[in-house]
Amino acid sequence: MAGTKNLTEGNPAKLILLFTVPLLIGNIFQQFYNIADTFIVGRTIGINALAAVGCTGSIMFLILGFAQGLTAGLSIITAQKFGAGDKKAIKESYFTGIVISMIVTIILTVVSTIFARTILDAMNTPAEIIDDAYKFVFIIFLGIITSMFFYFFSNVIRALGDSRTPLIYLVLACILNIVLEFGFILIFKMGVSGAAWATVIAQGVSALLCIWYIKRKLPILKLTKSDLKISKVVFIEHVKMSLPMGFQASIIAIGALVVQFALNNLGAVSVAAYTAAQKIDTLAIQPMMSFGITMATYTAQNYGAKKYERIKEGVRKCILISVTFSVIVAIINIFAGQFLTAAFVGFDQKEVILLSQIYLTSNGIFYFILSLLFIYRYTLQGLGQSFIPTIAGIMELLMRTFAAIMLSKPFGFLGVSLSNPLAWLGACIPLACAYYISIRKINN
Repeated sequence: MAGTKNLTEGNPAKLILLFTVPLLIGNIFQQFYNIADTFIVGRTIGINALAAVGCTGSIMFLILGFAQGLTAGLSIITAQKFGAGDKKAIKESYFTGIVISMIVTIILTVVSTIFARTILDAMNTPAEIIDDAYKFVFIIFLGIITSMFFYFFSNVIRALGDSRTPLIYLVLACILNIVLEFGFILIFKMGVSGAAWATVIAQGVSALLCIWYIKRKLPILKLTKSDLKISKVVFIEHVKMSLPMGFQASIIAIGALVVQFALNNLGAVSVAAYTAAQKIDTLAIQPMMSFGITMATYTAQNYGAKKYERIKEGVRKCILISVTFSVIVAIINIFAGQFLTAAFVGFDQKEVILLSQIYLTSNGIFYFILSLLFIYRYTLQGLGQSFIPTIAGIMELLMRTFAAIMLSKPFGFLGVSLSNPLAWLGACIPLACAYYISIRKINN
């Protein structure tokens, strides 16, 4: 079938690498939306504007993370149907996903725009940055539909084995985002609002490109009038898979909100340092995250095809590759972190650079745990399991909250920085146990 890739045949390690490379590049470009905001805002408007954009990250993750998790869950079912070779079920899954995505988009847009300011106030956002923070996040939430449908359509394309096409459209959208952001901020003097509008418009363009590709290149997803109906059983199947995955992301995001609350109490300099370090950290973890996401599609297709031994072999090889990457990026962050931070804030911001290095070092040495977490979590999701990953998300929330509240007082910025490694450890333990129990069961 044109535009599709079957992951149930061939060498697992080679397939995983070939699928992951475009996905990795795409994920990095996805982060350029936020990094462009950070870099351009920090260097053209100022440190307070940088802190304003940065402190909205956890709120955005709460909402947009839910959208990402939801659409990933919908596409896992599509991948399972594709692996089983059931063309009718593929179309049914695709249309059901569109309907669910639209319903959730409306709900998220209404709720997030109404309560954005309230959440910022509740987080003790510093007075000098709260107005800009609200302007930025309100516009992002108005454009949730662009994010939701980019996530959905790109995930569907990947579910059918194509990780290259979403990459191409992301690159184009990222370039557009940077051009628009410079134009809106430097020429039209729109401030942080310009950064937000640039992101929304660029995301919308990438969503439209995905829709165009599906219509032109994926006839297996071409819907006729007879396909425009939803079975109650199929709808419930998709909801049972997608909503827990959405809530998993939101549970993790609530932990990030607690961290942001603790961070805000440390002042604008700490917020700026954490913002810059987190952008670098987010790029650094993309190899591990990309291998994990690959395992969701790989596992789902092979699970649909009932090739369970291939799943075990794929996990083993993916762990070896991903942990190796985690060590490499950790070394880069630990030894080059101060120079990377300076690219965002300038070498004159010595306090920001020092605090940022504390974050990058304390997180980097535990990247290997994060790499395992991603593989186990996404493999379980590919198997159609949502309960244990949700429990792991709750563990992540509890550990992150504990560190943010209990460690920030005696250890300050270091205590907040340690919230991530503790959260990874708390989530990885139940995920690892659940994977090995599950893989043993399906082989018996």
